[in-house]
Amino acid sequence: MGAAWIALALGLALCASAEQQQQHERISGSAGDVLEDDPVGRLKVFVYELPVKYNRKVLEKDPRCLTHMFATEIFVHEFLLGSAVRTLNPEEADWFYTPVYTTCDLTRNGLPLPFKSPRMMRSVIQYISNQWPYWNRTEGADHFFVVPHDFGACFHYQEEKAIERGILHLLQRATLVQTFGQRYHVCLKEGSIVVPPYCPPQKMQAHLIPPSIPRSIFVYFRGLFYDYGNDPEGGYYARGARAAVWENFKDNPLFDISTEHPITYYEDMQRAIFCLCPLGWAPWSPRLVEGVIFGCIPVIIADDIVLPFADAIPWEEIGVFVAEKDVPKLDTILTSIPPEVILKKQRLLATPAMKQAMLFPQPAQPGDAFHQILNGLARKLPHDRRIYLNPGEKALNWSSGPPGDLKPCKRNTLDRESRNWHQLLQLLRHWCRVLLF
Repeated sequence: MGAAWIALALGLALCASAEQQQQHERISGSAGDVLEDDPVGRLKVFVYELPVKYNRKVLEKDPRCLTHMFATEIFVHEFLLGSAVRTLNPEEADWFYTPVYTTCDLTRNGLPLPFKSPRMMRSVIQYISNQWPYWNRTEGADHFFVVPHDFGACFHYQEEKAIERGILHLLQRATLVQTFGQRYHVCLKEGSIVVPPYCPPQKMQAHLIPPSIPRSIFVYFRGLFYDYGNDPEGGYYARGARAAVWENFKDNPLFDISTEHPITYYEDMQRAIFCLCPLGWAPWSPRLVEGVIFGCIPVIIADDIVLPFADAIPWEEIGVFVAEKDVPKLDTILTSIPPEVILKKQRLLATPAMKQAMLFPQPAQPGDAFHQILNGLARKLPHDRRIYLNPGEKALNWSSGPPGDLKPCKRNTLDRESRNWHQLLQLLRHWCRVLLF
């Protein structure tokens, strides 16, 4: 039985590869129109000039931030500084952007830990609210922030902790540009613009192989199946979906799966028909981007996932969705897909405009992920007049949230308060002596 399936898979791969070399399909309907929208002329963005401690200095401290999957916040800043939608006149701005790098605090192993992010975000909001009048008139309702970490503005990499702390309260009125997307989740803010994670475009370009090479791998995956370091019991990580992949298909000849990450990883994806994209700690991963770029049909295993640029990318047509509970049936599900359906998905995946929309290239290119973000912002205009507050009116509580989130007082403030308390104490002592005497 295994040999028969392998023969079927290889025959299908050869047929699909030959077909894919010859044509691709334009994305039809409203998705195709959205994909090709040009945001220039439809909105104006004012970029706050901040002290370098909020961005440049953070990056200088650890340049590795330029290559990790959360680098979106850095490259969006660079893009907007030179974009045609940028305005230097804040009075004519539709949107205000605060370039703060909250995920560039890396461990020795290069993993971003956002424990300082809430204080950093509070500090920068306090700064712009003191320096300009624009935050205060809406308390952020016409501002957007890039928060690309695993659980966005909940600022924690573990879901239970992220849920416990929730989205930073000061961002409740702002629009969030975030990679995290899961329906009905406290860390996905309504109205957020969900974007793909950052994958280095030049690096992927350097690993392209000739399209004549057949797709001889049926199902491909490289990555963790268990995260024993953060999930010692082995059942919580990926809600058990990755563990189920390994336990059910580690010996299946149709499945090329392993924890090893070979130097031929990108080349191997281009030789595969299906690429597994299971959830990890968050529902998304860079494999979504890699699958689209390399024409490998993404098999999305993440219940209730909200996918990037969903109004422009026809995910249902290019991917395969498998419920987490159905992972043990993956072989049956994938081998039952008709060849003509696979061929159509591959032709759609070959669409240049769709590949462009998943990338953050430097310099920016028409229709890329930067422009899709701007399209998302433009579609939220005009702002409802009700976002503007009356003078002195407040909508947000600056003191809400865990105590550790609060921005520490400056030293001179502490010294001044200490002097005030000292003077009050001296006065009380004086009156005590008078009354007792």
